[in-house]
Formats: sequence, C-alpha cells, structure tokens
Amino acid sequence: MNEHLGSIAFVALATMMVLLSTGCSRQDENAAARNAADVADRDDEQHGVLPFPAAEREAQGVRTVRVGPRQMAATVSAPGEVRTNAYRSSQITPRIQAQVVARHARLGDTVETGQPLVTLSSVQMAEAQGALIEADREWRRVRELGRGVVSEQRYIAAQVARQRSYATVRAYGMTADQVERLLEAGDATLATGEFELLSPQAGTVIHDDFVVGEVVEPGHVLFEISDESVLWVEARLSPEDAARIRIGSTATIGLTNGRRVEGEVIQRHPRLDETTRTQSVRIEVDNSEDLLHAGDYVEVSLPTSVFEARVAVPEEAVLLLDGVPTVFVVDGDEVHARPVETGATASGWTAIEAGLAPGDEVVTQGAFLIKSLMLKSQMGEGHAH
Repeated sequence: MNEHLGSIAFVALATMMVLLSTGCSRQDENAAARNAADVADRDDEQHGVLPFPAAEREAQGVRTVRVGPRQMAATVSAPGEVRTNAYRSSQITPRIQAQVVARHARLGDTVETGQPLVTLSSVQMAEAQGALIEADREWRRVRELGRGVVSEQRYIAAQVARQRSYATVRAYGMTADQVERLLEAGDATLATGEFELLSPQAGTVIHDDFVVGEVVEPGHVLFEISDESVLWVEARLSPEDAARIRIGSTATIGLTNGRRVEGEVIQRHPRLDETTRTQSVRIEVDNSEDLLHAGDYVEVSLPTSVFEARVAVPEEAVLLLDGVPTVFVVDGDEVHARPVETGATASGWTAIEAGLAPGDEVVTQGAFLIKSLMLKSQMGEGHAH
C-alpha cells in the first residue's frame, strides 16, 4: 500500500516538473517573439524615414498638400470612344448636279465661316442665273413705271417672276451675297453656271471626298467641317449602370498616354444596342488642348453615387512600397513612409480608410523620387550590415 502511494507521488511530482518546464519554455518563446517584433518594428521605422529638408524638397520639385475630408463619388468604369460632335459639325453638299471646277480647302485645313470651299459649275445653275437676270430687269422696268402706268397683272407677274427666279438660284446653292453681286453687275454673260459653296461654320476640314473635274450628284458630301474644340465621348454601359448615371455629372476620361480629362454627361441614349445590349452615355469634353481625336478609344469613369470621405489624397500620392499602398508624410525635415488602407478612387482622388488623419501633409508631386531615394537608402544600409 505504501509502495503504491509512493509511486503515485513520484508520478505527480514528475508531471508537475514537466508542466513547469513547458510553461517556462513557452514564456521564453513568447518573450523572444515579442523582442523580435519590437526589433522588426524599430527596423521598419528606421527604414521608413528619409531625411529630406524643406529646401532640398523644394529644389527637387517635391510638392505636398494637407489632406482632409472630401466629397467623393462611387464610380463605374466603361470603355469609351471619342466621336465628332455632331452639333458642331456641318456637311457641304451640292443641291444640283454639278462639276467640280476648283478646290479651295483641303483635309486638315482650318476654315472660317463664309470661307469658299469649292467652285462648282452647273447647266441648271446657268439657266437659273440667266432667268434671274432677265426677271430682275423686267421687275426694275415695271417698278420704275409704277402701278399708274402698267397694268396690275403685269406688275404682279413681274414681281412674282423675279422672286421665283431669285428663290431658284438660292435653292440651287448661291448665297444671298453671290446673287446680289450677279444682279448688280447686270451682265448676262456672267450667267456661266459657276458658283461657290462656302463654309457654314468655323472648324477643321475632316472629310473631302472628291477630285477636281468630277461630276457630283445632289447630296454627295464634298466636305465635312467640325469644331473639334468640343468633342463627344460615347461610353457603353449595362442598362443597370447607365440608369444610375446622372445627367450633368462629371466624368473622368483616361487617355492612352496616362493623362486624364474631365467631361460633362449630357445625354443617355434611350435605346439599347441590339447587338451588345448596352446603353450609350454621351459625355461632352473640352478639347481645346487637342488631346482627343475622333476614333480614339479611352477608359471612362462615371460617378454613380456621392459620399463624404474622412480623408482623401490625390491619386498620384499613393504608391506601392513592398506591395503595400503607401503615402509619404512630411514631418519637419523628414519624410515618413506611411502604409494606408485605400478606399474608392474617383476624379483623381483616393479615399483613405486608415493610416492618415486630417491635416497630415502628404507628398503629391515627387513621390516616385522619394520612393527611389528610400529604397536606395535601405539597400545601402543592408550592405553595410
């Protein structure tokens, strides 16, 4: 019995010693882990700081901004195509069969309103010009004689004939000024059938499909003139997304060279494309800098809803450092790499969910330079070790 009790006591003691030993080793492991984490944190802190006085930052072109709340918009992205603005474009066509006598403008030329584009010659126009000169002369005689001398019937007939002839040459393509010059000359030999088509607007020649000497039919497009200072971008979205786009909202257009321009949503097409089952949204874009050209493909970002971001930074302020979204925060003569949690990006701004506070001064221009200097500094320290 005593021997049995002694065995139990020995086993209990041995078990207690094992437990104590295990507890100590676990405590040592935990302490070591904490020490390692502290060292890693200190090392990260050391490697995430770059001495960079304000004067040097200024000389290197580094620019900063103090961040704060900003109204943002949830967006949807869609492919888009740049189109000619049909509301700022014109087609120049003959109204009667005519032969091209001379060209006065070429593809790519900039033209002004009223500038001659092409000279045409037409048998129909020659007949109409001759009839007008004759009718105008008769009307002048009747008018000078007066109603007291000529019969009422002749007076009305002459007036109507002149007006009809005038309307005919105008309908065939002569301008009012051209007609007046013809009548002022009063020379029937000038009724050659030649006349000029003028540009109805200022703009650029974007189409000129004809050759001199060609006989063209009514409706043949000789020139197309467009004011390319304002263009359209057509974005195709699903009907669900298109329904959330508000007319008058601001869209962001991403160009192939990395630049962005803004435009205003002006129309939503009421019909779906039968093939793609998408709906077009039309955006009007200021193209005064000649960045866009009809036919270009672009990426369009359209706002669907508006929200208030606690902190937002310019999109170019966020870079990946070791695969983590990071911004560079200025603190006196130092720049600190600050990991952040990003939210939505819209119109060139990115919402920051965590990592920044309102009032922090972040680098917006020159962030790539700072990243390079910081990485170079880390490599140098690593070799020193």
